[in-house]
Amino acid sequence: MEPILQVENLKTSFFTSNGEVQAVRGVSFSVEKGDILGIVGESGSGKSVTSMSILKLLADTGKIKEGTILFEGQDLTKMGKAQMRKIRGEKIAMIFQDPMSSLNPLIPVGKQVAEMIKEHHPEKKKDELKREVLDLFSRVRIPEPEKRYNSYPHEFSGGMRQRVMIAMALGNKPDLLIADEPTTALDVTIQDQILKQLRGLQKEFGTSIIFITHDLGVVAELCTRVIVMYGGLVMEEARIDDIFEDPKHPYTLGLLASIPKLEQDKGQRLSPIPGSPPDMTNPPVGCPFAPRCPYARNICAAECPEFKEVGEGHRSRCWLLDPEAPSDHNPFR
Repeated sequence: MEPILQVENLKTSFFTSNGEVQAVRGVSFSVEKGDILGIVGESGSGKSVTSMSILKLLADTGKIKEGTILFEGQDLTKMGKAQMRKIRGEKIAMIFQDPMSSLNPLIPVGKQVAEMIKEHHPEKKKDELKREVLDLFSRVRIPEPEKRYNSYPHEFSGGMRQRVMIAMALGNKPDLLIADEPTTALDVTIQDQILKQLRGLQKEFGTSIIFITHDLGVVAELCTRVIVMYGGLVMEEARIDDIFEDPKHPYTLGLLASIPKLEQDKGQRLSPIPGSPPDMTNPPVGCPFAPRCPYARNICAAECPEFKEVGEGHRSRCWLLDPEAPSDHNPFR
């Protein structure tokens, strides 16, 4: 089966007064139809820039330097603004991290969702649009949809505003939904509800989902596959079970170790990853994680390892997986 989305060697940079920020440095992955792919990594890893590159929503200073983004067989990197406007919201939709800044505070939420549908279906009448919006509100479990239709964003809680964003994203039944940390600002109870709704709506509509987060625990609840990003590169890619049961990259191990466990003592401290992410205006020539890696060798600083197959559907980028790599001391210790 041909993937609905195939990203190959994507390189995206931002050209600032301080120089070129190489945010994404050669990312490749695919999304199957009906699949839920998680993209995990800490702030600055390049995961959000990857999603913005897919939709070509980069800031004026941003530019896709290299690579292809094939969506249903069409290369999005070669499309103009008019073509992309037809795809955004219709074929590919996005749920942004902060719903308050994504919704217009001066327009009722029902009208905003209706406008998004009408943008791609101008033939629909006002009454028909309202019926569709009320149906979407019911599907995402917004109480009293008729009453809430005329409410303003400030009258909603954070969880309810996020449900409005999900309803807006699903308004035209997109083939691909990109959710960029949609549960970050929500408490764990609302977060769980949002994840269950996304899973249920994905099954109902058959929509493929890219779920972007820094939390591997959230990914475990929703995704079937996951890619782990760091320093603008994919460090590891695997099925969700393999990531938790048999992680192959030290960065993935570090992320897993930082997750609180139910059985640990209340006084036990978490295990954060020491150090800071690399400066992407001057990215390292070797493995970007090497300065923070307890297993780093001289070769890790000198040369970036290839992204290799380490099992069925499991790939990783680490010199520890290469039996022929020299085993010498850690240059960062």
